[in-house]
Amino acid sequence: MLTLKKPLKPYYTEVEAAHFLCISLDALHKILDEHVFTLEHPRPAALELTHPELLLLSVWAVPDHSYNLLAMPSRR
Repeated sequence: MLTLKKPLKPYYTEVEAAHFLCISLDALHKILDEHVFTLEHPRPAALELTHPELLLLSVWAVPDHSYNLLAMPSRR
C-alpha cells in the first residue's frame, strides 16, 4: 500500500512500480501510454519512477477510487 510517508528509496523500476500498484507490467505501460506519454513523446524503453509518481499512478490504476478527481483533457 502506498502512503505519504517517507519512501524507502528514491527511485523504483517499472517492475517494482507494477508490484507496488498490484498491477501487471503491461497494465502499467498502458496507464503510462494513456495518461503520460504521447505519440510525439513516447514512453522510453526503461523508466525509474519516484514515490510521488507512484501515488499519482495509483489513482489511475484504480479508476473506481478516483471518482472525486477532476478529469484532465486527453493528451492524444
